[in-house]
Amino acid sequence: MNQPNVLLIMTDQQRWDALGCYGNDVIETPNLDWLASQGTIFENAYSPSPSCVPARAALLTGMDPWHTGILGVGSSQGPMGVGFSHTLPGELAKAGYHTQGVGKMGFRPQRALNGFHQTVLDESDQEIDRGFYSDYKQWFDKNKTGDYGIVDHGIGWNSWMARPYHAPEFLHPTNWTINESLDFLKQRRDPSKPFFLKTSFTRPHSPYDAPDYYFHRYAEAAAIPKAKVGEWASMHDVKEDAVKPETWRGVRSDQEIHRARAGYYGSIHHIDHQIGRLLSYLVKNKLFDNTLIIFTSDHGDMLGDHHLWRKTYAYEGSAHIPLIVKLPNAYTPMEKKVSEPVSLQDIMPTILDSVSLAIPESVDGKSMVPLIKREQVPWREYLHGEHSTCYAEEQEMQYLTDGVYKYIWFPRTGMEQLFHLQDDPYECEDLSEEPVFASKLDKWRQRLVSILEKRDKGLTENGQLVCQKGRPFLTSPHYRTRMEKTRMFNDSAFSS
Repeated sequence: MNQPNVLLIMTDQQRWDALGCYGNDVIETPNLDWLASQGTIFENAYSPSPSCVPARAALLTGMDPWHTGILGVGSSQGPMGVGFSHTLPGELAKAGYHTQGVGKMGFRPQRALNGFHQTVLDESDQEIDRGFYSDYKQWFDKNKTGDYGIVDHGIGWNSWMARPYHAPEFLHPTNWTINESLDFLKQRRDPSKPFFLKTSFTRPHSPYDAPDYYFHRYAEAAAIPKAKVGEWASMHDVKEDAVKPETWRGVRSDQEIHRARAGYYGSIHHIDHQIGRLLSYLVKNKLFDNTLIIFTSDHGDMLGDHHLWRKTYAYEGSAHIPLIVKLPNAYTPMEKKVSEPVSLQDIMPTILDSVSLAIPESVDGKSMVPLIKREQVPWREYLHGEHSTCYAEEQEMQYLTDGVYKYIWFPRTGMEQLFHLQDDPYECEDLSEEPVFASKLDKWRQRLVSILEKRDKGLTENGQLVCQKGRPFLTSPHYRTRMEKTRMFNDSAFSS
């Protein structure tokens, strides 16, 4: 049998609950729902560090954020860069795969390959390196039908505002991402080799600018779920923050939240239609059966839940992600839904295991193949996530979850929260102050202590968590090593 192909589809900032196959009966995602019917849904998949760069680094390497050296995108944190000994595309390339990345990669330098043979980039107007001009922006400027730019609709890259796309639909980055993916499959891949294609969308990340048809499909739908707000969330009702066009917290009107969610749902519906083109090509050309297909996102979007926007939080809207895996050649028996807690680090070992390649020792994640194939294997009881200070010092966080409970610790304030996700899936009732849950709270606290005390960074003392207010920001020792390799790469790349 031919070596399986691998297709990794990734959206940017998509919540776990924004798919039909995850129980949302408002949003239309027929193509992804069909893919789920051919594979396995992971009900408790989480981002290990819910913002773009640290989450994508964990996926790229199979390592925990502590080992990638990237704990977030805020204080004392840096870009993904280069310098990783083993990457997913790198391992596949060494094994004879033709590897291609399309869309958002988030690398620094931006043209770094990190194991891909080639990347075709859309970096959401980020021009960080000298002279960088993304492939999407070049194409857009060449094909646009008037005197306008890629975000001339006036909505920023992290705004809560929403409106229909301002340009013809064919110019939307979602269409471009699929066009480039199909072009690779049709014209540019080496047909004598199996392929690894990462198709990486820049939406539904804001701006919430779905094309007109998709935007109005949901703007006129009264049934879009409203924002969930717990009583504890009153701390985020801060008027000075709420007025900012790219705020991270604050109360906006019901109408504004509805429009934001309409644009967000419309973007996902649009993405699903475009994914349908890609899946149809695989089916038509008899590639579907022998292709491992994974769909996921780097993190979610709060969309006004608990008066919060954007990402970086431990809460479900931010940290809980969709994950669908279709193994090649219809393994049977196959589990249709898996409840064990999994994370982005598990994708690299899952892919390597599926195509019978060795998993490097640097990988922290675990192959999910045994869970899909109903094999009795030991699995983690819970998973750990974290994010450094970003929007404000008080939102730095550490969290643990097993899909039933979630424990959150805020190092800069010392505050704790405990939620029972099965009874309270949107975390509206904080149980941390309830006497009946005191022993449960302590059990989860001690679990976090056991993880953090190994770091020897002053996060724990005598078996207790230590508040970090006024202390230096946490930095992984692996960060400096990797950044030195990145500097050496930059010096070499730009020496001419």
